[in-house]
Amino acid sequence: MAENGEGLGTVPEHERILQEIESTDTACVGPTLRSVYDDQPNAHKKFMEKLDACIRNHDKEIEKMCNFHHQGFVDAITELLKVRTDAEKLKVQVTDTNRKFQDAGKEVIVQTEDIIRCRIQQRNITTVVEKLQLCLPVLEMYSKLKEQMSAKRYYSALKTMEQLENVYFPRVSQYRFCQLMIENLPKLREDIKEISMSDLKDFLESIRKHSDKIGETAMKQAQQQKTFSVALQKQNRVQFGKNIHFNDRIPEERNEVELKRAFEEEDENEEEVLTVQDLVDFSPVYRCLHIYSVLGDEETFENYYRKQRKKQARLVLQPQSNMHETVDGYRRYFTQIVGFFVVEDHILHVTQGLVTRAYTDELWNMALSKIIAVLRAHSSYCTDPDLVLELKNLIVLFADTLQGYGFPVNRLFDLLFEIREQYNETLLKKWAGVFRDIFEEDNYSPIPIVNEEEYKVVISKFPFQDPDLEKQSFPKKFPMSQSVPHIYIQVKEFIYASLKFSESLHRSSTEIDDMLRKSTNLLLTRTLSSCLLNLIRKPHIGLTELVQIIINTTHLEQACRYLEDFITNITNISQETVHTTRLYGLSTFKDARHAAEGEIYTKLNQKIDEFVQLADYDWTMSEPDGRASGYLMDLINFLRSIFQVFTHLPGKVAQTACMSACQHLSTSLMQMLLDSELKQISMGAVQQFNLDVIQCELFASSEPVPGFQGDTLQLAFIDLRQLLDLFMVWDWSTYLADYGQPASKYLRVNPNTALTLLEKMKDTSKKNNIFAQFRKNDRDKQKLIETVVKQLRSLVNGMSQHT
Repeated sequence: MAENGEGLGTVPEHERILQEIESTDTACVGPTLRSVYDDQPNAHKKFMEKLDACIRNHDKEIEKMCNFHHQGFVDAITELLKVRTDAEKLKVQVTDTNRKFQDAGKEVIVQTEDIIRCRIQQRNITTVVEKLQLCLPVLEMYSKLKEQMSAKRYYSALKTMEQLENVYFPRVSQYRFCQLMIENLPKLREDIKEISMSDLKDFLESIRKHSDKIGETAMKQAQQQKTFSVALQKQNRVQFGKNIHFNDRIPEERNEVELKRAFEEEDENEEEVLTVQDLVDFSPVYRCLHIYSVLGDEETFENYYRKQRKKQARLVLQPQSNMHETVDGYRRYFTQIVGFFVVEDHILHVTQGLVTRAYTDELWNMALSKIIAVLRAHSSYCTDPDLVLELKNLIVLFADTLQGYGFPVNRLFDLLFEIREQYNETLLKKWAGVFRDIFEEDNYSPIPIVNEEEYKVVISKFPFQDPDLEKQSFPKKFPMSQSVPHIYIQVKEFIYASLKFSESLHRSSTEIDDMLRKSTNLLLTRTLSSCLLNLIRKPHIGLTELVQIIINTTHLEQACRYLEDFITNITNISQETVHTTRLYGLSTFKDARHAAEGEIYTKLNQKIDEFVQLADYDWTMSEPDGRASGYLMDLINFLRSIFQVFTHLPGKVAQTACMSACQHLSTSLMQMLLDSELKQISMGAVQQFNLDVIQCELFASSEPVPGFQGDTLQLAFIDLRQLLDLFMVWDWSTYLADYGQPASKYLRVNPNTALTLLEKMKDTSKKNNIFAQFRKNDRDKQKLIETVVKQLRSLVNGMSQHT
């Protein structure tokens, strides 16, 4: 039962498997059959049995189907056999008909082929026309490009290239000629860059050559503008009564004439004004800038331009070695620099970014440092004040011109102050020569005046005021010599020259006044003082000339206040200004007077020495001549005449000179007695010497120079007088007894001096009195001399030990 149950369960499963085999593809049969083997044991056998049964069933169905349709198949074959004969006939008829149609259609085929060929040609022509219409604008644009290149319209050519690349070439990019054009465009761009760069180089070379002309034009325009402004200021000052005058007051008519002339010159120059565009064609720069901008290489162009301009700047700033010799050298140097920066300023304002303000400022600062160094070096070689003044005017015009273009120029005006010091030095050197010439030409005698006209001429040159002299009748004399008015005029000329440099320095009137006073002080304290001192020390200047020099310096000193007023007038500064510098004329001329006084004392002493050297004493004479020596009388007469000339000197100077002369004469006479070469002196020689000293004392008592009190001048010979009295009276006992006492009669006699003179007299006594030992008086005198000598020696030795 169990087996039967199991068999009943497998039959439906086998039927399902057979249905799947029949209904599915052969590729899926494998898994289905595998399930048969994976099933229960003996299932395979049962499946095979079931499969055979199924095959037999299908064979039976096929056999039934064939039996059912067999008669129809036979009938169909029979019908086909009947149709076969008709089909062969139809084939023959079709073949014949086809042949006839072929023969009839040959001509149509030929015509159809012609039509086809024409249609193809027409289509090709239409295509060609369309392509040509597409290519013609490209070719026209390319032809236009060639024309622009030939006409040197490079910026337009670059724009055409952009249109070709962006609009036209994409339409015909498949054609070979287009590729050739595309490949040729970079070469054309490079050609344009090279050509434009070549034009730029030509432009740079051109402006380098024309920089001086550009600068000259710019400086000329600045000068015209400045002249016009100055004339306008003068007119305003005339209208408001504020004339600034430099010598006498300038008439209003003269101002009006100058202003009218300035306006006429301005009108004439307006038609001739040239701008930098008139002198230089800037189109190469614009063109090159646009070209490089279009090419996207603007930075390269800017770098190249700036680099080349910096190189040109260094060349422009390099001066010629002999620039300092003439003003034309400086002018050419300045015009080139101005021309360079005028061009840069124009480029700055008409281009976008080619040069920037920072770049021009950097370039200007570099140039300014070089300019200042060059001017400082070359101006130091200038020894002509006129050349230095012209250089200053050029620097001012140079600074004003560039300042008008926005460049800072304060450092240039600072440099002008340095050059001003040099200018003053050159002026001082020049005026030193002028003063020397004036002193050389002076006769050092008072100026004689014979009539009123001559008097007015001198007064117009020199501010001299003396009521007593005015009351005197002609002819009369000014106390100073001719050099005084000449010196005064030249000092004023120096102030004028110094003022010329101070003008246009953009400084206030107070500063200019201060500068003029300082310059004038230098002239007085250094130059004029040095010339006076050199003059005073010259060997050929005698005592009369020295006296006149002292008188001259006195009047020049008094004239200093007029020079101060003169400076105040030309600078239009109030005299009450607190910080006004004073002139140092007082100290200058006082030093010169002191030097002259000292030279008077020295020359007077030298003259006394010359007379003393003429002394010819017979130191062994037994008796005096009874009168003073000739040389001494000549010396006294000379001193009297000299001291008469001293009446024009200040009293103290004349008194000092007289006292100095007497003291020097006394010292010279004393040295003559004590001369080591003088070995013997007789009493007769002492008596003769005493006569000469008496004449000196008489001269001193005659008051050769007024102002001495009592016997002050005679005290110059007190040493000689006491010494000679001691020997003349032979009062040795009194001398030795009173020595060292304040009330001693011979207080001024030095023991050394007395001993020296006494020894010379002792030696004379021994040699002249051969038989003195046989006469009692002479023996006593000789013993007395020896005794006095011993006492004097003892006194001298005691003084030495005490010391």
